[in-house]
Amino acid sequence: MRGRDDRSEGLFSYVRLEERIPADHPLRAIRGLCDEALGCLDARFEALYSGMGRPSIPPEMLLRATLLQAFFSVRSERLLMEQIDYNLLFRWFVGLPLDASAWHATVFTHNRDRLMEADVAREFLGALMGLGKVKELLSSDHFSVDGTLIDAWASVKSFRPKDGSGEPPKPGRNGERDFRKEKRSNQTHASTTDPDARLYRKADGHPSRLCYMGHVLMENRNGLAVGTTLTHATGTAEREAALSMLDRRRRNHRITLGADKAYDVTEFVGDLRQRQVTPHITVQGTVSSTGTVRKTAIDGRTTRHAGYTVSQRIRKRIEEIFGWVKKPGGLTKTKLRGRSKVEAAFTFAIIACNLVRIPRLLAMQPT
Repeated sequence: MRGRDDRSEGLFSYVRLEERIPADHPLRAIRGLCDEALGCLDARFEALYSGMGRPSIPPEMLLRATLLQAFFSVRSERLLMEQIDYNLLFRWFVGLPLDASAWHATVFTHNRDRLMEADVAREFLGALMGLGKVKELLSSDHFSVDGTLIDAWASVKSFRPKDGSGEPPKPGRNGERDFRKEKRSNQTHASTTDPDARLYRKADGHPSRLCYMGHVLMENRNGLAVGTTLTHATGTAEREAALSMLDRRRRNHRITLGADKAYDVTEFVGDLRQRQVTPHITVQGTVSSTGTVRKTAIDGRTTRHAGYTVSQRIRKRIEEIFGWVKKPGGLTKTKLRGRSKVEAAFTFAIIACNLVRIPRLLAMQPT
């Protein structure tokens, strides 16, 4: 018998939003982990808000919505609010009741800025990786570190002399500006769009661009990020960030740290050994035009061990994290300005990357 295309709607619905989501949907396991981690931050949230006035958007909802933006590569907050309004899966994950209206995009971003500026993202990552069942997935002895460039939300045309001199771009929607024979450096110039961005060139033959540098500390057992930070893009930022992330971790025994040849600097290797960290760093080995091999701080005492070879193989998995953060996470070029906000967005993308992988790793654990 043919069904009828009846356009009339019932006045009431007796189906719960919870029943609309399949029991085996991947977001169910992810939301369970989120709720546990956010529960550990309850006291932190209480300290951020006043005890009087009109209630704001709950911080737990703000953070879950931010994770959804990374999971599904939603390119803007306005589109995210549109999705939350009519997408039942999004509405369920955020925790918004079925008959509640989605927030205005501007209201959402203003409320989220409070969390971004308060360094909540790093505490969220720490709470997630500190859960008992997640700890079982982590190595406490072997780690890797690396950095990547995050393009700033600013044009090179905005990189102008700090003293106000220099020729401005020509009028028009995308006015041209001639940089020929103009010496530019971060000491004398700054971006008028994002003053925190730095002009940086990754290597010879690569273009200089305004960017930040994101850093990740990865444990080597399952390749999960356990530490993250974002700094100005400088030649020493990778090594300084590595020491900073190591100092934030509590430990009472020797560990190993895998890294690429950019970390093969005598002073840095010495700092690691003072911290009881064995440097499993790629030997620089660069040969100069005169045939001189660059001096390295890594010798046979380190490279002769089998663990060095293993660290050098596993450390490359950190590039998978950067790939996820930049493509699905949408951070090839950030849409925020200011280092604190970009760092928070980078950390949330790292958290989302971990959350995608942790449920599958837990399912593989022996019962």
